[in-house]
Amino acid sequence: MSAVKGTEAHGRTTDRVGAAQEAVDRLRAGLAEAGIILPSLRLEPVSSAGNDPAPLVDLGRCNVETADRLSAVLEGARQR
Repeated sequence: MSAVKGTEAHGRTTDRVGAAQEAVDRLRAGLAEAGIILPSLRLEPVSSAGNDPAPLVDLGRCNVETADRLSAVLEGARQR
């Protein structure tokens, strides 16, 4: 692979992972506005690695109270 093609691929990789991190940040902020915190919310590191990453969002685990609050928010959104 030429240096230019390698640089272009690296740029696409960086853009893809950066966009995924921005999505996680927006999700975290939106959940916080609804009073919901998912402590384990993050990009799944293995899916974000390599030459052609396909980043996945790891929502992590939460307690039952948080799951109930998240469900209530989603139900409220459906009723609008």
